[in-house]
Amino acid sequence: MTFAHLGLAEPLVRALEAKGYTKPTPIQLQSIPTLLEGRDLLGIAQTGTGKTAAFVLPSIQRLVNAPKNVLPTHCRMLVLAPTRELASQIADSARDYGKFSKMSVTTVFGGTSINKNRTDMARGVDILVATPGRLLDLIEQRFVSLATLEILVLDEADQMLDLGFIHALRKIVRMLPKQRQTLFFSATMPNAIRELADQFLKDPATVKVAPVATTAERVDQHVTFVNQGEKQALLTIHLRNPEIERCLVFTRTKHGADRVVKLLGHAGIAANAIHGNKSQPQRERALGEFKNGKVKVLIATDIAARGIDVSGVSHVFNFELPNVPEQYVHRIGRTARAGASGVAISFCADDERSYLRDIEKLTRVKADVKPLPEGFLAEAAKIKAARPAGSDDDRRRDDSGRHRAPPRATHAARPTGARTEGAGRPQQGARPEGAGRPAGNGRPGGQGRPGGYGRPGGAGRPQQGGGRRSPAAG
Repeated sequence: MTFAHLGLAEPLVRALEAKGYTKPTPIQLQSIPTLLEGRDLLGIAQTGTGKTAAFVLPSIQRLVNAPKNVLPTHCRMLVLAPTRELASQIADSARDYGKFSKMSVTTVFGGTSINKNRTDMARGVDILVATPGRLLDLIEQRFVSLATLEILVLDEADQMLDLGFIHALRKIVRMLPKQRQTLFFSATMPNAIRELADQFLKDPATVKVAPVATTAERVDQHVTFVNQGEKQALLTIHLRNPEIERCLVFTRTKHGADRVVKLLGHAGIAANAIHGNKSQPQRERALGEFKNGKVKVLIATDIAARGIDVSGVSHVFNFELPNVPEQYVHRIGRTARAGASGVAISFCADDERSYLRDIEKLTRVKADVKPLPEGFLAEAAKIKAARPAGSDDDRRRDDSGRHRAPPRATHAARPTGARTEGAGRPQQGARPEGAGRPAGNGRPGGQGRPGGYGRPGGAGRPQQGGGRRSPAAG
């Protein structure tokens, strides 16, 4: 079966051939004919299986077959994504696939010039790829209108419909025409999130190319049990393996990601971090150095990692196991992409064993237990001896300075008011990764403003109006 046999037009087939794609993946094989008919669709497939092409290709063809002049500030197709990196990746793919179809594509997301966004939207655009926060900013300022939208796509729909995004999405959906095509694509779709999807889709076709939350079949999964304070030694030994050319290391928090970069630096291993407190230029530079091989190790948090589509990632290390088991599926999906194989290695401390059980229950896969490697004890002793007196690097620390294990969480139940990247302003409660004010502007750990001029305990002056969104937010 070829792309032409699926009903795609010659310009799209030619664009695919230019990228070296000749055979559709299972998700593309099942989705494209249905989408060409104009039906709503819920697509569930593992990461790295070609979901972007599955919705971009038929959408471009439908737009080309019904040509219209785009009005100023309007768009014909809107793709919503949870992170800047994913939005940028989708836009790049749309440009590649639509290069012979004369489709205009632009992006709007936080951390970039809003004036440039206004200029890009001034004449209207065929395909707009956005994160919800910046999109709502531009809509409120009347620089974007969704009144003539024909196709709505939610990529990483489970993340988009999670508590941090649902209010922003409902605002956006209220502005859309009732007659439209709506598409959801995701690797995971828990029952609670599926119920929310039912509010947005009309009589959708459902395409499943793998059971929900199954992990990539080509990923060898391993786990090593290790004390929390000795994970640095274990990671250092792994990263000195010359067979590892490019790898991702996952932490639960932004603070944890920066800490691992620092620890690896002490061991002489160069690494970059990517998370919501980094500016957009910093994130792009870190990702660029990772792609071109200048730095082989990228430390990432779960939300920031959505959209990292880099070929040649041979290994994924879970330095800290996720307390939301679905995130594990997305993490290890960063390897074994485009038909390649990969390795996922998790470091499990005593207080993370319950997370491991949740992951194995969800994925129905039991990871192979690997013993501590040769030379581990010597490396751990060396690192411990090098730490300054009183150092507590071997203990997990939260932002307030108290030592504790992180709380468990579920995918569909997070603290009320928690904000994720691109979502609206919270009422109360802690902001998760990808949200909140950028480093230096916010009040860390519930404290007053830096420098002693703010009110203590987070009792600062109330925001007026809707509050400012941070560059970290969409």
